Amino acid sequence: MKKQLLTAGFVLLSFMLPVKASAANFTQIYAFGDSLVDNGNVLAAATAADVPFPPYYYQGRFSNGPVWTEYLAQDMGVQLNNLAFGGATTGTNNTISPAFPGLTQEIQGFVATNPSVDNQALYIISAGANDYLNVTDFSQAINNAVSNLANAIISLSAVGAKNFLIANLPNLGGIPANNQTSIVNDLNFLTGIHNSALSQTVNGLSQLQPNLNIKVFDVNSLVSQIIASPGKFGFTNVTDACLNIVAQTICSNPNEYLFWDDLHPTSYAHSIVARSAQATIPEPSTTLSLLGIAALSATGVIKRKRKTFNPENLVLAGQSSHTKVEN
Repeated sequence: MKKQLLTAGFVLLSFMLPVKASAANFTQIYAFGDSLVDNGNVLAAATAADVPFPPYYYQGRFSNGPVWTEYLAQDMGVQLNNLAFGGATTGTNNTISPAFPGLTQEIQGFVATNPSVDNQALYIISAGANDYLNVTDFSQAINNAVSNLANAIISLSAVGAKNFLIANLPNLGGIPANNQTSIVNDLNFLTGIHNSALSQTVNGLSQLQPNLNIKVFDVNSLVSQIIASPGKFGFTNVTDACLNIVAQTICSNPNEYLFWDDLHPTSYAHSIVARSAQATIPEPSTTLSLLGIAALSATGVIKRKRKTFNPENLVLAGQSSHTKVEN
């Protein structure tokens, strides 16, 4: 019997031992994406009670405190401009509400109102996992997601953005919503295809447009490190959620938990992500360049791995992951 899967909103977890503080002298940060980057935009725009509220979620974050882009901006001493919405796919859909934007709409709206942008700013893009809800053709879904991410870079580049940090996906089988199911391996394989396609596409963009500084934030290998060796990162639990939404209970030691709820990390985990990001972000570039390229397709990567991927084992449920806990 096919198992249901909850993956909406969980796109980015990135954990590693902090290597160094970034020496990059960015003027500010712009963040686009989903619930792991959203610092309250869904809450501010909401007209219905389907968004995270206190006391279980912190001021509209999908966690118990600030998210990693907030910690990163604070650590770097720069302003954070956050345009992310929880539930965003890489396209125009949003898994929480059709009234909220997807990544493509976030980018389009920003570009429309900013025909010339700060080329010394860092542009962070974090989206992808929500694209795999309610799909039957996973090859096409991966191709679309990676192409949308490439188009996001291209659109921002066209108005002057130069410096990009693009998050890949952690193993979707490793989150509490999925790690006790029978499809863990299939989910992790799906994640691997997405990440491989994203890496090759970003490399292609970098080769075609060498004046752009594009770095992939390697979520997958980093989250694997922390799950394999939680003690090195200060965690005692990397499999369960600190918040039990059904029982409306919270663990006594959230800073020792990797996950706040079934999909999202604790704020302490977000702080580790921020320090890891400092070791990954590119040095700022201000060189002007001409951008006349189209989105690169990930079809070749997908076809090569398609033979061993069994989509029949995956059923992605339409239930939103952003369940409100009644106060």
